[in-house]
Amino acid sequence: MKILITDSLSKDGTELLKKEADVDVATDLSEKELIMRIKDYDALIIRSGTQVTRDVINAGRRLKVIGRAGAGVDNIDVEAATERGIIVLNAPEGNTVSAAEHAIAMMMSLSKNIPPANESVKRGEWTRSKFMGVEVRNKVLGIIGLGRVGAEVAKIAHGLEMHILAYDPFISVERAEELGVQLVKINDIISKADFITIHAPLTKESHHSIGKKEFQQMRDGVRIINCARGGIINEKALYDAIKSGKVAGAALDVFEQEPPRDTPLLELDNVIMTPHLGASTREAQINVAVSVAENVIDALKGELVRNAVNMPAIKPDVLALIKPYLTLAEKLGHLSVQLIDGRINTVEAIYSGEVAERDTGLLTTTILKGILDPILSEPVNFVNAPVIAKNRGIKVIEHKVGASEDFTGLITIVVRTADEEKSVAGTLFGKNDARIVRIDNYRIDALPSGYMLISRHIDKPGIIGRVGMILGKNNINIAGMQVGRESIGGEAVMVLNVDSPVSDKILKQIEAVDGILNIKLVVL
Repeated sequence: MKILITDSLSKDGTELLKKEADVDVATDLSEKELIMRIKDYDALIIRSGTQVTRDVINAGRRLKVIGRAGAGVDNIDVEAATERGIIVLNAPEGNTVSAAEHAIAMMMSLSKNIPPANESVKRGEWTRSKFMGVEVRNKVLGIIGLGRVGAEVAKIAHGLEMHILAYDPFISVERAEELGVQLVKINDIISKADFITIHAPLTKESHHSIGKKEFQQMRDGVRIINCARGGIINEKALYDAIKSGKVAGAALDVFEQEPPRDTPLLELDNVIMTPHLGASTREAQINVAVSVAENVIDALKGELVRNAVNMPAIKPDVLALIKPYLTLAEKLGHLSVQLIDGRINTVEAIYSGEVAERDTGLLTTTILKGILDPILSEPVNFVNAPVIAKNRGIKVIEHKVGASEDFTGLITIVVRTADEEKSVAGTLFGKNDARIVRIDNYRIDALPSGYMLISRHIDKPGIIGRVGMILGKNNINIAGMQVGRESIGGEAVMVLNVDSPVSDKILKQIEAVDGILNIKLVVL
C-alpha cells in the first residue's frame, strides 16, 4: 500500500501510517504535479491546502481512499470520487473542541474590543473610552448550524449565561432540547440575535446566504462570528453593514479567498481576522491526524470506515450493534444473486424485529454490495454500490415491518428479474451466529459459509441418500445438511454445506437423480 500526504500532518498520524504502508510526503503541489504523481498511490491524505479535482481523481488509477485531516471536504470533488468508488473520509471530531473554543474566543474578543485595544496600548496610548465593550451575559446567541462544533459552542455559551437560539434543518427538536437550545427558523436568528455565529457547511444553498437582505433584518449593533467556511457571508454586504453602523463588528477566521488580500474588510478596525486557526491547537492537530490515519488504514484493508462522507454515516455505538447484521446482509446478497438467473431489475430489502429499529441505510448498501460484487469485474464497495445499482437500472426498495414473530431480528431479500423472483432470509442466533432461515417459502436452518449445494427437489424417499452417495464417491465431505418443505410429497429445498468445490460434472450427475428439479453451487 502506498499513501501520499500533500499537506502538513502531525507526526503522530504520519508515524501511524508508516507502520502499515509506504508513505510519501509532498506538500505545495500544483494540480498538474498532483495529477502526475497520484497514479502510483492507493490513498491520498490532505488538509485544506490541496484541491482534489475530478481530473486528479480520474488520474488516480489505484486510488481507493481520500482522507481529509479536518471536517470540511469542500476542496474534494466528492461526486467524482463516489463515481469511481473511492471512499472520501474526514476527521470531524478531532478539532471540535478547538473550533468551538476559537469561536467563543472570537466572540469575547469582539465584545470586549481586545485586539484593537491591545494594539492601542502597544502604541503607547491609554484611551479606555474608545474601547467600550458589551457583556455577553443575558445576550441572545444565534447559532447557525448545530452540528458537532455548533453543539459544543452551545455548551460553552450556557456557562456564559447566554440565551441560545439555533437553526439547523437536520437537527430534531429533541436533540436541541438535550443541548438546552431553542430550535428556530433562520429568520428568527437573523432578527433576534445579538451575536450570530456560523457553523454550517458551504454548499450551493448556503453560499452568500448571509447577505444584504439578511443584514437589513438584523438588530442594530449585532456582532457576527464566522469560524466555519468562507463564502457563507457576502463579504461586500458585511462591509456595507458595518460601515452603516448596522453591524457593530465581525470576527472572521475564514474568507472567500484565503488569504484575504482584496476584501474591503481589511480596512475596518472593528473586524477581527485570524488565518483559519479554528483547528490550530496541538491537541486538535494530533487528534485529526490520528483519526484520519486510522480511518485510511481501515479503508485500505476493506474494513468499515466510521467517518466516510460518501457512504451512509453511522455512529460508533450504533456500528457496534449493527456490525454482525452487516456480515449477514452481505452474505444474503451473495446468496440471492447466485440462486437467480437473468438480469436483476429489483432488489427489495425487508427488515423486521430489532434490526428494523436501527438505521438500515448501510445494511441496504451492504446487500447491494453482496449482490453486485460476484457479477461485476469492476470493484464494488460501500461507496459505489448504490451508484452502480442506479446506473444499471436496478430499483432498490427498503421496508421496515416491525416485530418478527419468530426471530429477534430478520433480514429478507427479494430479488427479481424479468422472468423470476427469489427470496432469502437470515437472522442471528447469537452475536455472530448468522443463519439462513428461509429460501423462498421453505424454512431451513443453514450456515451461510463456504461451499453450499442448494437444490429444489420432489419430497420423496431416497433422493437425499443418492445425492450423498454421489458426493461421497467424489470424495466431497458433507459438513451440514438442512431440508425445508411445505407439505409431504411436494417440492422441497435441500441445503448441503460441503468442504470442497463441486465441479460442473458432479452437478450434472446430481441433476440426473430422479426427483431433483435443479441444483446450484453457491460460494459464500
